[in-house]
Amino acid sequence: MAKKFDAIIIGTGQSGPSLAQRMTREGMKTAIIERKLFGGTCVNVGCIPTKALVASARAAHMARRGGDFGVTIDGAIKVDMKQVRARKDAIVKHSNSGVTNWLKNMDNLTVFEGHGRLESPNSVRVNGDLLEAEKIVLNVGGRAIVPDMPGVNDIQYLTNSNMMEVDFLPDHLVVVGGSYIGLEFAQMYRRFGSKVTVLQRGPRIIAREDEDVSESVKEILEGEGVDVRVNSECVSFERRGADIAVTADCAPGAEAFACSHVLLAVGRQPNTHDLGLDAAGVETDKRGFVVVDDQLRTNVPGIWAMGDMNGRGAFTHTSYNDYEILAANMFDSDPRAVSDRIMTYGLFIDPLLGRVGMTERQVRASGHDALIGKMMMTRVGRARERSETQEFMKILIDAKSERILGASILGIGGDEIIHSILDVMYADAPYTVIQRAMHIHPTVTELVPTMLGDLKPLE
Repeated sequence: MAKKFDAIIIGTGQSGPSLAQRMTREGMKTAIIERKLFGGTCVNVGCIPTKALVASARAAHMARRGGDFGVTIDGAIKVDMKQVRARKDAIVKHSNSGVTNWLKNMDNLTVFEGHGRLESPNSVRVNGDLLEAEKIVLNVGGRAIVPDMPGVNDIQYLTNSNMMEVDFLPDHLVVVGGSYIGLEFAQMYRRFGSKVTVLQRGPRIIAREDEDVSESVKEILEGEGVDVRVNSECVSFERRGADIAVTADCAPGAEAFACSHVLLAVGRQPNTHDLGLDAAGVETDKRGFVVVDDQLRTNVPGIWAMGDMNGRGAFTHTSYNDYEILAANMFDSDPRAVSDRIMTYGLFIDPLLGRVGMTERQVRASGHDALIGKMMMTRVGRARERSETQEFMKILIDAKSERILGASILGIGGDEIIHSILDVMYADAPYTVIQRAMHIHPTVTELVPTMLGDLKPLE
């Protein structure tokens, strides 16, 4: 006999637990299903553990730079990878336990541990139980893509997930993929002490960014000793004893080079392949993402999809915003929409990249009559004080409306500073609001008004 609920949530990633809490507080008898790790990608194998590792890598990097600040450290700088992992694991455990205990002690919520599959538009089977509800919310996240490269199945490759189990220093790590995840691991492991090679299929890394951003990030990585190889169109692998032979050139007879480990970071795909979507009639696109409307409704009444699996954002913050949108529409008579949000994200290499809105390339393509401001970090006092004067800030303005179209901040604190711009964009206020504001000295943000005071036509 089926177990009856008012709502069923499949997946405990960023948006699932918060929605469960809201539903139960609204008096709904709710079930939530998790097949593996409570908290999803971010808590267990994504944002939290990777940023913990980034912090350890930065500590090693700054220790080596001690002499630049007049600080002498006797002896070699050593990285204990077992301790690095132990620190990361403790941080992850705290977050994972918090989510787990929160859900398992939530009033009016039943937690099922196992793989949930849709059997109809209003039923889900998990283990031997059949659950029924008029409202079903899908929140199953995504996983790393394993590309169909010659020899890939003959080696023991790493992804962002099993990279979390590494407690040793790879002698030579090859990172396949020059985008956000790959570059964070590349810099991180170079700072830990590995030899690192990045293989990027196209002509430049982080290709969604403007060329000046891509080139600057490449220079940052190469400056730390990362070997970045673009136009690596024909990557293949071969096991040779204890090593892995890698070929990245399409030319016949191209010479291979040896490495110890390979990290695949070429993108992610949704976990929709074994969810029973066909049984419920839920539509997906050609990449497997569930198709949703502006309020996250699927084509099947009573079924919604949140988070990475819906293709409307690939970040923890977009997932949480999905929850806010769904809850606002479901409970608050507040017609919030996915199209209302302004895309923003960060690249957590060092120095950081904060991004919001349109790139310069997109502004040019849009036909806007635009203004542009750019400032090198060498002009920023805070950056000079910390000897982190690499890179620049850039902002784009609609000349007629004076609204901000987009910005890139590549430099110290870029991920935090970008929010001062983002908030003005959400307020639909002119750029002059920031330009005329008095900011604290000495900071990076204080130079944003200065940059805005020196706008030039985008030609």
